[in-house]
Amino acid sequence: MSLPGVPSPVGLLQQQQQQQQGQVGQSQAVISAGGLRGKVASSLTGGGFKHYLDIALDLASLEPSEALATMEQNDPFQTNYFDNLLLQKETALKRTLTIDEIKDIFPCPRLNERITLPDARVEQKAKDFRDGEDGTFLFFQHLRKAGGTNFCSLAEKNLPQKAQPHYYCMPDMGWSGNKNAGYLHSWSNEEIITRMAKQGYRIAGNEWENFAVSRHFDLPAVFATSFRKPLDRALSQFRFECIEDRGCQIKDVHKWWDRRMDLWNVYTKTFADPPVGARNQFKGSEHSKQRREMMATAIDTLSKFHIVLSMEWLAYAAPQVKSILGFNDVSALTTRVRPHITQAKRDDGQEHNSLGSASIKKASWDPKEYLDAAQYKKMSEDLALDEILTEVARRMFLERLVCEDLGGGVPI
Repeated sequence: MSLPGVPSPVGLLQQQQQQQQGQVGQSQAVISAGGLRGKVASSLTGGGFKHYLDIALDLASLEPSEALATMEQNDPFQTNYFDNLLLQKETALKRTLTIDEIKDIFPCPRLNERITLPDARVEQKAKDFRDGEDGTFLFFQHLRKAGGTNFCSLAEKNLPQKAQPHYYCMPDMGWSGNKNAGYLHSWSNEEIITRMAKQGYRIAGNEWENFAVSRHFDLPAVFATSFRKPLDRALSQFRFECIEDRGCQIKDVHKWWDRRMDLWNVYTKTFADPPVGARNQFKGSEHSKQRREMMATAIDTLSKFHIVLSMEWLAYAAPQVKSILGFNDVSALTTRVRPHITQAKRDDGQEHNSLGSASIKKASWDPKEYLDAAQYKKMSEDLALDEILTEVARRMFLERLVCEDLGGGVPI
């Protein structure tokens, strides 16, 4: 299947680099023509949101195996090409990169080539949160085993203790009489607003239920979430719950996955909030329309989140966290050392691969090493929609990291 206008990653990045000078001039011209910002400026260029949305919807309409093969071959969001170069450079330098070094790998795309434009975020809500307006809070959509603990630690370092729920970042533990936590879909907006204001809480984590796309954006909140590669996330949950004996007695990943159909395309379900039974539509050409609709809703929802992080790249999230949330202590992010950098620094005589990582041992939790070929294929296909949505999220993160002019980047 031919995706709409997808150039090769190498050709696109070369083209972007050649366009940087012209892009700066264009941006400066828009600014000087009346100080236009954000949605006003993006309305002049159109932005690239619809272009990338069309790509994602076409991918979602395919059978899972075909969608995965198409993404691997084309890298339509240019995120995997970037990640490979990032790994190589970090390993060679034995450190994380500077923002200028990041821009050498992923230059800020032109305004009409950004998935983050037109900018759907409501900047006033982020400003109100930074200014400490009464009743405002941070709504964190916690995707399990995808960096949520780090995010809660980040909030703990920057919010007064009295502004933090007693049970991690989830205020409804107290609201439910210590029975449930992270179930904000079950609470009305009015209840959430009233209880948050009464207790003075400034962060609310929603972990176990979908994001209520029809109403949660009406809350007086700034919205944030963090993604992780879907198969890595799934395997991490199996290890955490079952291998480390946290309430799960199943030690066979095959049996565990067959019983955890609730985890199939959990990202897409979280941000699309589809009707019960959506799992039956994840495969089959007869359900391609429903998959397109789910993906369209999920991406539209994600585009309105002020902060969309990638767990693999949390070390580079500090600029967005500082500027959007007004947090000053970002040590929970910046002190994270990427595993391959640590391994590259080792001098223990182990054989290293082309990226500098020590040869993977038998106990590796890399999905390609831990899972047999058949199980790897099955789990990948059960997570195909999430693979698409994750690449969209990673593209959003990169654009907001490197673009600092109009919209799509950090607040000016």
